[in-house]
Amino acid sequence: RAAPLPPGPSRLGATQPGNSADAHSHAADAPAKLALDHGKKWATDAPLRQRMGEIRTLLAAQIGPIHDGKLSPAEYAALGAAIEQKVANIVAECKLPPAADAMLHLVVADLVAGADVMQGRAAGNPAEGAHKVVTAANAYGRYFNDAGWKSLG
Repeated sequence: RAAPLPPGPSRLGATQPGNSADAHSHAADAPAKLALDHGKKWATDAPLRQRMGEIRTLLAAQIGPIHDGKLSPAEYAALGAAIEQKVANIVAECKLPPAADAMLHLVVADLVAGADVMQGRAAGNPAEGAHKVVTAANAYGRYFNDAGWKSLG
């Protein structure tokens, strides 16, 4: 029996035209934390690698100002919105085996949660939201098979 996504992705899927949160649901016994697939990285597909690469590019362009605390609230909000749009594309486009999909949901939830803070939709400092997004992106690289991935500093 499929269960809905956590609040962030469900909201995201419901608010983006053409996306369906139900199309990207996972099993009720979803994992609580990221883990490798029997010692190996999880499978990815081309849409996931492309969109995560786009998220990485967005973050890499702003990583210095993020670390230095130099982004304005408007810049954090714009970056958060751009990241959230890329996540919406991942939700709509990627097709992974169920176990890999369940793991991906953990990364997606953190990307959305961080983007929400960056946009002022959730409590917290926008810099902390950006840190959560960077941490989630780096976790993607550690746990998912994407040969072109480079960790963010």
